[in-house]
Amino acid sequence: MAQKFTILLSGDLTVTDRLRSQIGDSRIIAADGGMAHAAALGVMPELWLGDFDSSDETLVARYADVPRLSHPVAKDTTDGELAIDEAIRLGATELLLAGGFGGQADHTFAHLMLLLRLKVQGVKVMLSSGHEEAWPLLDDSVEVDVPPASRLSILPVTDLEGITIQGVRWPLTDRDVVLGSTLTLSNEVETSPARVSVTAGKAIVLAYPV
Repeated sequence: MAQKFTILLSGDLTVTDRLRSQIGDSRIIAADGGMAHAAALGVMPELWLGDFDSSDETLVARYADVPRLSHPVAKDTTDGELAIDEAIRLGATELLLAGGFGGQADHTFAHLMLLLRLKVQGVKVMLSSGHEEAWPLLDDSVEVDVPPASRLSILPVTDLEGITIQGVRWPLTDRDVVLGSTLTLSNEVETSPARVSVTAGKAIVLAYPV
C-alpha cells in the first residue's frame, strides 16, 4: 500500500494553501530544526530525529512529547538524509521534502541530488519551499501541475538527449542540451500540466507556482 511521508527540513518554507494540500494526511517526520515549521503548517510529526544542534530550548520544550531519535553531531549523513532513510524504513513510497531550499548552498544542492537517488530507488519524490518546487527527471518524463504563468526551469545534471517541453511559452522538441547550458531556464507554463521528457539524461525540474 502506498504511503506518503512529509519530511520537515530546516531550510526556507513559505506556508501556502498549495503546500498544505500537498502535505494532506501524509505522515510527518521532522529533521532537527525542521520542527520549527510544524506549527505554521499545523502538523504534528510522529518522529523528530537528528543531532539537535539547530533546535533551541524553546523548540525542544514545545515538542517534548514527540518521540525523538538522537544522532551524534559527528556523522556521515545529514539529518535530512537520516529522516528520509527512516521514512523509507517505515514504508514510505512517496516523499515530500518540505523546507529543502535556502540556507547553505551545499545542503540545497545535496537535497536536489537526493531527488535523483530516491527516484532510482523507486520512490516518488518532490522538494518544496512553498514558493519553489523540484522534481527529478531521469531518462523519462515529468508532468508539472502548476498554474499557468508559473515559471519553469530544467537544470541539466548531465548532457540531455532529446528533451521535449510541452505546454509552455517556449516549447522544445527533441533537442539535445549540454551540461551547463541555460537554454532550459526561465520558461513559462501556458497549459497545465506542462510536460518535460528526455530520451536520456538526468535533470532537476524546477517550478515557481504563482
